[in-house]
Amino acid sequence: MAKWTDCKAEIERSIGTSLSGVQVDCGAVRVPQDWANPTGATFDIAMVRVRRTDQKNRIGSLLVNPGGPGASGIELAAQTPLFLPGEIMERFDVVGFDPRGVGKSAPVDCLTAASKDATTAANPDPAPQKEFDEQVKLWRTSINPCVSKYGQSLGYYSTEQTVRDMDAIREAVGDPKMTYLGYSYGTLLGAVYAHLYPGRIRAFVLDGAVDPNLDGITASEGQAAGFEKAFDNFAAACRARGSGCPIGPDARRTLHDVLITVQKKPVAGRGGEKRTATTGHVLSAVTAALYVKAQWPTLEKAIADVSKGDPTTVFALNDSFTGRNADGSYNNMTDAFTAIGCTDDRNPPTVAKVRTLQAEWRRKYPLFGAPLAMTMLSCAVWPGTHDPYPVGAAFGAPPIVVVGTTGDPATPYANTAKLASGLGTGHIVTWQGEGHTAYPQTTCIRENISNYLLTTNPPPDGLTCPAS
Repeated sequence: MAKWTDCKAEIERSIGTSLSGVQVDCGAVRVPQDWANPTGATFDIAMVRVRRTDQKNRIGSLLVNPGGPGASGIELAAQTPLFLPGEIMERFDVVGFDPRGVGKSAPVDCLTAASKDATTAANPDPAPQKEFDEQVKLWRTSINPCVSKYGQSLGYYSTEQTVRDMDAIREAVGDPKMTYLGYSYGTLLGAVYAHLYPGRIRAFVLDGAVDPNLDGITASEGQAAGFEKAFDNFAAACRARGSGCPIGPDARRTLHDVLITVQKKPVAGRGGEKRTATTGHVLSAVTAALYVKAQWPTLEKAIADVSKGDPTTVFALNDSFTGRNADGSYNNMTDAFTAIGCTDDRNPPTVAKVRTLQAEWRRKYPLFGAPLAMTMLSCAVWPGTHDPYPVGAAFGAPPIVVVGTTGDPATPYANTAKLASGLGTGHIVTWQGEGHTAYPQTTCIRENISNYLLTTNPPPDGLTCPAS
């Protein structure tokens, strides 16, 4: 069983928010670095448990994961009192964990701040061959220290190994069966768990579906199409506001012009900021804001301001997206994202293939195609070993709820039916909204998903919830 110690003050400092009416405890579970060698070296997987002080009729633990790979489940769990419905907090201990390689769980730490600054600032669509080759070299130089530092153990930072850690967490918290809420990449963790341990599931909510059967190229192209659609929706909302939108009636044209201007002359930072904003920063900011509809006004401001020579909002969006701190340091999100994603990749593209796709996708997806192709360079030059996760149905599992958002740019809605079908026990819930993931937004989504978590009775398969 897990041993817990009070850590409420520490967690409140880390998230910058006071938490009332809850007890917060920290713990860890020791797991093999390689589950194929259970008596070998180990990792300690850090966990946090959040429970209401007035908890009653406790059901068990609700394990949560925010996605990534690379995002902290400890941070997500710590903030659940601020957004999860009260009836869920009253009945469950919410347990979050940092997956292996992330945050406080044997973090991968091998990409320097300078290399992260450089790859973020790089031209997201380098047309000249020389410039493309320079970016290939940049990625090789950035990643090589990972192999020097970790060697073959890089192969242990994989989705399948993390899924087996999750089952160790289930056992450590004393739950005979797992109740789980996974967002984005967290749906992939849930899908692999369901395939490996179908009989150990109580209720699973997979929100923002990843299709486990997609290879890296197909998944990246799906995101390119998803972000194009999301930007069109953003632009339409801007146009509908008329003079109230600061970037004019054609947001796509405005952004296009801004990117051309910034490409010719990067914009110097203000107020002591030593960086200059490049097209890389601008497009990263746009991508970040499209994840959440509430950020659309911030995106309008970012584009309008940078066009006038002020990149402050662009940097703010970019830094929140990449994990860059005010002092220029970074968290390890990018390190973990790269290590886990590339280790998982069954068939990474070659550098030559990335170059071909860059040109093809530029024509098909004018804003995001080439940049999404370029993101695959990290795995194209990845020197570590590969450990693809197993894919298959969850034979014998109870109903699993798969939630999809029609305007989701990062995990396109088409993945929803594919994941549900692949599991064999999936029940689809559709939210006709914008942004990445749905629960607990809107009454329809909140009530139906919460009821399932509480009772294990799934919503009607194919339920559609309106945008508001």
